[in-house]
Amino acid sequence: MPTKAADMLIARRADTRARADFATWKMMAKLNGFSALPAEAQSFLEGYRQLLATMTEDDASEATIQLMYKRYYAEMGGSGTPPQLPSRASDPTKDSGNVTAFRRPAPRPKAVASGSAAKPRLPVALIFICLAIVYVSIRYFWR
Repeated sequence: MPTKAADMLIARRADTRARADFATWKMMAKLNGFSALPAEAQSFLEGYRQLLATMTEDDASEATIQLMYKRYYAEMGGSGTPPQLPSRASDPTKDSGNVTAFRRPAPRPKAVASGSAAKPRLPVALIFICLAIVYVSIRYFWR
């Protein structure tokens, strides 16, 4: 049965909310704020800890997020079973839409100082001496 556009919109919102909430709750738990979390968050994190005993951290995180996604989908008014969204953990190279990967800019080629192509530079001391001569000569001729 094809999925309605409204259900897909709800599914994306539920998935985004589940991932954001899970990351926030997990960070708060790491910062010793587990007791300050709501009961719903505590129950999901307890389930996450139980899953960690049987699977890797990435798999346990994804399984917990999927449970949260299904619950949020139902809360947001999605009809029927939530549609399967592509797992973000399985393909990290896919564009998530709002995150740009950091890339260093390409190094600029250094200009090679060749005879006539390079612009001659005057040393600072020479410029200062010239300015001093001009100043003294103006003061001398205006007397």
